[in-house]
Amino acid sequence: MISVWAPHRDRVRLLGASAVLAMERDERGWWHAEAPVTDYAFLLDDDDANPLPDPRSRWQPNGVHGPTRRYDHSAFTWTDQRWTGRALPGSVLYELHIGTFTPAGTFDAAVERLDHLVDLGIDQVEVMPVNAFDGASGWGYDGVAWGAVHEPYGGPDGFKRFVDACHARGLGVLLDVVYNHLGPSGAYLDRFGPYFAGRNIWGPSLNLDGPDSDEVRRYVLDNALDWLRHYHLDGLRLDAVHALVDRSATHLLEELAAEVDALATGLRRPLSLIAESDLNDPRLITSREAGGYGLTAQWSDDIHHALHVALTGETHGYYADFAAPGALPGTLGSAYFHTGTWSSFRGRTHGRPIDPARTPGHRFVAFLQNHDQIGNRATGDRLAATISPQRQLVGAAILLTSPYTPMIFMGEEWATEAPWQFFASFTDPELAESVRTGRRREFAEHGWAQAEVPDPMDPATRIHSTLPWDELSTPRHRAVLDTYRALIQLRRTHPELSDPRLDRYTITAADSWLLLHRGALRVAANLADTPATIPLDRPPTQLLLSTPNTTPTLTPDTITLPPDTFTILTTT
Repeated sequence: MISVWAPHRDRVRLLGASAVLAMERDERGWWHAEAPVTDYAFLLDDDDANPLPDPRSRWQPNGVHGPTRRYDHSAFTWTDQRWTGRALPGSVLYELHIGTFTPAGTFDAAVERLDHLVDLGIDQVEVMPVNAFDGASGWGYDGVAWGAVHEPYGGPDGFKRFVDACHARGLGVLLDVVYNHLGPSGAYLDRFGPYFAGRNIWGPSLNLDGPDSDEVRRYVLDNALDWLRHYHLDGLRLDAVHALVDRSATHLLEELAAEVDALATGLRRPLSLIAESDLNDPRLITSREAGGYGLTAQWSDDIHHALHVALTGETHGYYADFAAPGALPGTLGSAYFHTGTWSSFRGRTHGRPIDPARTPGHRFVAFLQNHDQIGNRATGDRLAATISPQRQLVGAAILLTSPYTPMIFMGEEWATEAPWQFFASFTDPELAESVRTGRRREFAEHGWAQAEVPDPMDPATRIHSTLPWDELSTPRHRAVLDTYRALIQLRRTHPELSDPRLDRYTITAADSWLLLHRGALRVAANLADTPATIPLDRPPTQLLLSTPNTTPTLTPDTITLPPDTFTILTTT
C-alpha cells in the first residue's frame, strides 16, 4: 500500500514506471493505492507535468526532484544484536560531517576511520544531517526529504552499514535532524497540504499548532521515531528548536520526548534527544515529571562563547558580553551566561538560571568548536588559525575536565589547519547565484572583501574543508592528538573529572588563570602570556598531566604555570 496525506486536493494519482493509477481518499485526507511499483511519484489534481516525490520517502536515488523508490528496512542484515546502547551521561561526543570527514565523502569511507575515534576515546559520534538535499554536497541543513538518506553518501544501506560498524566498535551514533525549516530546493510539502505556517530566517516553518496541524506534528514524530528504530540510532540532535513555533498545550518537543522514552523502553536501550537552543530555558532539559519538556540535554553556546573569548580575545557580535570580567568562570559554573540578564546582542534581557543542585552538568553539551561556530565565520577558520596549539590545549583541558558532556569537532583533536567552510551545490543556477551573492553580501557588511569569502558553490570549497589525515604524521599535530587522548583517558580513569554535580563544581579564578576543583583533583589553567602563580587550597601530591614539554613549579600551597599551559594534579 502506498499512501500520502493531501487533505485539500480533489484528486491524487500514483505515477509508476508504466501506468498512472487513481488513488482513493479516506476521511482523514489520506490517499491510498495498491500498486506493485518500485519507483513512483504523485500527480496532484490535474497537473500532469509535475510529478512529485513522496513526502515520506525513504529513498531518493535520483535526487530530491526525482521519483521515490520503495525501500524495505527489513531487508538489511544487522550484526549489532548485542548492542545495548550508550547513555549520554559520561560520554565524550565527536561531531562529524560525512561529506568532509574523508576525501571520498561516503559512509563506507568514514567506517575506515572509526578506529581513530575508538583510539581517541570517543563514546558517541554525532553525525551532521544525512537527509536528502539538492545537489551532491552541502552541510545537510537544507534537507527536504527528511526520511531519505542522501544518496551520494551511500543511501540508506550505506548509513546502516556505518551505524552497524560504529556499534561493533562500541560507538553510539547520534544524528542531527532539522525540523525547523526545509531547504530552498525540492521542498514540495506545501503542495500536498498545510505543512507550513510562516517563515523563519532559514526558510518555511512548520504548521505545528494551526488547522490540520495534527498530521504535520505526526509527520515530525514519525520521522524521528523511524530514524531511531530503523537505523538503530542512539539519539537525535534537534537543530535550532527555538525556531519551532508551537503554542499547543503540549509542545512538540515534550510530545517527542514522551514518544522517544516509550520507544527506548520497548527497545531496552537508552535514546537521547539533544536540543540546539538559544533560549537559555531550563524547561527543555527538565524532566516531564518536574514540569519540563524532558529532553536529555542541550548544546551550550554560552560555554563555547566564554571559552572562545578567553582563548582568542575576540569580542565582536555576540561575543561582546562574554568579555565581561568573570564571564568564563561564571559560565563554567552555571552553564548559562545570560540568566535573566541583559544581552547586548539581542538588545533585551535573556534566559533564566538553572538550579545547580537539581540540574546535572551532563545535560549540557559543551565544546570549543562546532560546525556552526567555525563554518559561519567568513573564511571557516578554526581555532588553530588564530591561537597556538598549546593555547588550544588549555581550552581542551578545561572542557574535558568539566561536569558537562564534552564534544569535539572533527579534526580539532589534532588542531587541523584545514578550514571548515560553508558549501553547497544547488542544481538551480539562479538559486546557486543567490546563495553565493548573499553569503558575500552578508560578510561585506562586516568588512570582508568579496574575494576573501569562499564561493560556497565552488567544489574546491568542499575539498578545502575535507580533513587532511596526513597531518597526523607530523610531530606538531601528533602531540596535540596525544594530549586530547590523554585528557579523555584521565576523564575515564578519574570519575571526579566527569562528576556532573554542578553544586559541587568550584572554580577559583583571577586575571587569566583558573583553578577547577574536581573532588581531590585540581585543574590549573594559565591563559596569560606570562607565568602565573596559582594558590592551592590543599597540598599537591602528584602531577597527572601537563601541557607537553612544560614543567610547572610546585610548592606546598602554590603551583606556577608557564604561559598558555595547564596541569592536572592530585591533592591530599
